[in-house]
Amino acid sequence: MSAMPQVRRTDKLMSEDEMEMFLSVGYCGHLSTVGADGWPYVCPMLYVWRDRKVWLHNTSATGHLRSNVAHDSRACFEMAFAGTVFAYGRYECDTGIEYQSVIAFGGITIAHDRGQKAQFFDALMAKYYPNDSTRPRGFYPRLDDVTVYALAVERMTGKKTALPAERARWPAVDNTKSPHVKAPL
Repeated sequence: MSAMPQVRRTDKLMSEDEMEMFLSVGYCGHLSTVGADGWPYVCPMLYVWRDRKVWLHNTSATGHLRSNVAHDSRACFEMAFAGTVFAYGRYECDTGIEYQSVIAFGGITIAHDRGQKAQFFDALMAKYYPNDSTRPRGFYPRLDDVTVYALAVERMTGKKTALPAERARWPAVDNTKSPHVKAPL
């Protein structure tokens, strides 16, 4: 794995607990792999965070993702939340956004064990659609028609910016990054 670059904005770093909590409740993430031709491939996926792994699924047919995983097990997973855009200064470039993001790096494998696959789907249904008592729980007749992937996280980073209280934003407070510049008339 490549060396982790130095983080420039250490004031925005999330703690390990914050990253784990964020991943456990996030909605959709993006999985990145690299193909034999050297091109990156990114696809949005629903996921489950469990046992310090990102669990995902798609069809059992060999497509772009599965071909890439067979070629190179290195993968990257990103999950982000974008919140409110806010002004902190008098110019348009003095604008920020409330956000959280986590990027996880590691090796991705295919789960062949039917028990692991069923556990993944139990967790997936509990996360995304937990309240349907009209259907049998834990019954997955097409389990062999899907591929379940497990990305074992070796390294992850997370950043965040909280939404400042209204009294700490423009125009109540002027945090313009270029305070001596005059706007054109």
